[in-house]
Amino acid sequence: MKLVTYLKNGQDQLALCVDDNLFDTDTLHPDLPISMAMFLNYWEDVFPLAKAAEQKIRAGLVRSVLAIPYAGVSLLAPVPHPSSCRDGYAFRQHVAAARRNRKVEMIPEFDQYPIFYLTNHNSIQGPGDIVCMPDHFEKLDFELEAAIVICKNGRNITAGEADEYIGGLMIMNDISARRLQMEEMLLNLGPAKGKDFATAIGPMLVTLDELEQYEIPCKENHTGKSWNLSMKCQVNGVPVSEGNLGDMDWTFAEIIERSSYGVQLYPGDIIGSGTVGTGCFLELNGTGKLNDPNYAEQWLKEGDIVEMEIDGLGKLSNTIVKDESNFSILALKKQ
Repeated sequence: MKLVTYLKNGQDQLALCVDDNLFDTDTLHPDLPISMAMFLNYWEDVFPLAKAAEQKIRAGLVRSVLAIPYAGVSLLAPVPHPSSCRDGYAFRQHVAAARRNRKVEMIPEFDQYPIFYLTNHNSIQGPGDIVCMPDHFEKLDFELEAAIVICKNGRNITAGEADEYIGGLMIMNDISARRLQMEEMLLNLGPAKGKDFATAIGPMLVTLDELEQYEIPCKENHTGKSWNLSMKCQVNGVPVSEGNLGDMDWTFAEIIERSSYGVQLYPGDIIGSGTVGTGCFLELNGTGKLNDPNYAEQWLKEGDIVEMEIDGLGKLSNTIVKDESNFSILALKKQ
């Protein structure tokens, strides 16, 4: 099942997406909520209702409900108001390449436990413009990822049961201002202003039943679902990155296990996979310069269109826009 949130009369509206048409949930069944937040909070009750409605649509048994063309609406983030957002570090290829490019050894702790950082859930957005401040354009970067959303409460969730807490998968673009990120991480506290201004997800939430055909075994000595889903990114129509979600070393289930240790997870919590191998300019530039000292670095700039596509999850498109303000925090640094 594919769930979409779009703008209707100035409000968030939840809809099922079937064959490129949207069907508002509240028109399909009186007990189906109109918002993703309510849908996630009552997941076990409303998911079967929505699934039955989808089957009726496909069987041609729903004729009195308006079908709205998917291409004609203003899409929002599928989960427009998440209760939190964590981003993982699950792809060994990306971590190893980034460290190699900095001429440091692969960190052995990567293979011992999954890690994540908490980012600004109030800066989640869907397709469309990403508004950036002047300092963000100092090495502005994309990050090609997938993300899950939690669909029921849980604490101390084991990896063996964690897949039951996943509502579905989405594309995620963890926009990063690399100069800010690299400067502040010299203080060993983790990313802050380099990450907190924008994270794009979308265009839809795809539930796990829809993805069963893509399931593959996870990596050896790991636990949880894995999917053979091709991941691609292009900037201004030029392919720049390609990977596969099945290359995740740490599974979402294992990241959930660590995230929920001593902590309550709630419906609406988002967890990203971390960057796939080759999935950002930071890695690509580092590899390019390692092989050729004259390699010309590439970073996102005003007007760039970033399009990400993952098999089964759709295409997420964002345009980089410059904020009207000229305010700079880099200019405030004390010498």
